Amino acid sequence: MLRYFPQAKGAYAHNKRDYLIAGFTFLCVAICLVSDANASMEKQNALGVCGWTFLIGLLLGENKEVRMQVAIAVIFATIGEHFASPFMGGYTYRFQNVPAYVPPGHGMVYLTAVSLARSGLFLNYAREIATAVVLVCGAWSIWGISGYAEQGDAVGALLFCVFLVYLFKGRSPMVYLAAFFITTWLELIGTAVGTWKWAAIDPVLGLPQGNPPSGVAAWYCLVDAVAIGGAAPVLRSLKNAGEYFKSGKSRESAYEGAANE
Repeated sequence: MLRYFPQAKGAYAHNKRDYLIAGFTFLCVAICLVSDANASMEKQNALGVCGWTFLIGLLLGENKEVRMQVAIAVIFATIGEHFASPFMGGYTYRFQNVPAYVPPGHGMVYLTAVSLARSGLFLNYAREIATAVVLVCGAWSIWGISGYAEQGDAVGALLFCVFLVYLFKGRSPMVYLAAFFITTWLELIGTAVGTWKWAAIDPVLGLPQGNPPSGVAAWYCLVDAVAIGGAAPVLRSLKNAGEYFKSGKSRESAYEGAANE
């Protein structure tokens, strides 16, 4: 299964920008979630403004494909957040809302997954990192259904299986692999400080789930897959629309010139 990952130790160069994006996002996630643990709604909104500012700043150095992927990830994830949290109650934020920093946060999380996936560290040691992730997440999932965990996690075990499908059959395995690290980081911090809490029983499946579920990275992989798959068609549509309007203006100018003659 590891053939889906590159085996090229030392063949890929290290881009400092990739590590800067990842390090900055990991730090921002920790500060934001800890700050929101006892924050007012006004502070949540201020964190949202900071999030958008940081995301836009990070995107200035990216190409249009990555920018479009981030835009799609933000839109899709935000819709999913409103459906899964306030509507379904799969997990609940402190104010029973979707905090203002969550949409730009999803953008930063996705960009971090992309940055790590293309980094020299991940490309040079992809197979070793993938092996470690599968073993760690697998052990976590087994613990959740072993009966020893304080809160059962059958949902986490199912999500772990889905995560494996993304990892070994998905179109962008390196992005999904990198997503595990940033998403596990934010989920462990967010639930530990009480910024949000997962329901003990999943409202859809009716199965026990952990806080957070062990395979929670699978949900973020879905966001990544939609972003990666949707960017190219959207860009093509925008390009075609632009060419259509340009050709329309050219025809209009030609008609006006002929009429004047």
